[in-house]
Amino acid sequence: MNNFGAVLGFALGLGFILSAIILGGGNVGLFYNIPSIMIVFGGIFSVLLISYPIVQVFNNFKVARLTLTASPHDNAEIVDNIINLTQTARRDGLLVLEQVANSVEDPFLKKGIYLVVDGVDAEQVREILELDLLLLEKRHQKTQKFWENISDLAPAWGMIGTLVGLINMLAELNDPSAIGPQMSVALVTTFYGVFVANYIATPIVISLRNQTDDEILIKQMIIEGIVSIQVGENPYVTEAKLKTFLTPVPTENAKFQQEN
Repeated sequence: MNNFGAVLGFALGLGFILSAIILGGGNVGLFYNIPSIMIVFGGIFSVLLISYPIVQVFNNFKVARLTLTASPHDNAEIVDNIINLTQTARRDGLLVLEQVANSVEDPFLKKGIYLVVDGVDAEQVREILELDLLLLEKRHQKTQKFWENISDLAPAWGMIGTLVGLINMLAELNDPSAIGPQMSVALVTTFYGVFVANYIATPIVISLRNQTDDEILIKQMIIEGIVSIQVGENPYVTEAKLKTFLTPVPTENAKFQQEN
């Protein structure tokens, strides 16, 4: 399922920019400049190849699609699933969970279930799962840093293109017909740099951070649930504990207090 909000946001942003150009009496074709594209996009890509292994570069580009395709998690459903596991373990024993684990899609939850079935101590279960969570967070931070670097590089390469255009323009002052094209390269390249930084890279960074925060919250919730199963905690106590991870729904009384 697509992230409709992100798709709509990108479409609206592009639509507003194009509309502003047209309504201002401009020509959209003027913003298509091959030398500018080569300087900004080619420059950014070349620096990324210098800075990262080529496989990592392309993998990080692929991750960007999550901005448009990621769907929000249903945390309440996850809580219900863990509560069901808790009740099953309390009623039928921990070994029954091995059969249940085969139908679990979440690899993190499945790993936790197998650790419980294997009789791993509750503290060790927590340590193992928290280590997995820490490594996941570090991997996500590397991808976020990659796109942060693009956000920093884009305006810099836009400025390089501006300098190239101005130098070429000054070198052709005796030829008035060459001034316009060189000035176009200077200005359009700056536009490309700012566009990539603020319309592409920065929103991707923000989206990836939000997705990481959501995933960390879910996995912390799973850890608490798995440990509760291992120590044989009462399902009602586990449910109360896990529901603290959910976003509280404002009551009418709370709304009234906020308004007054």
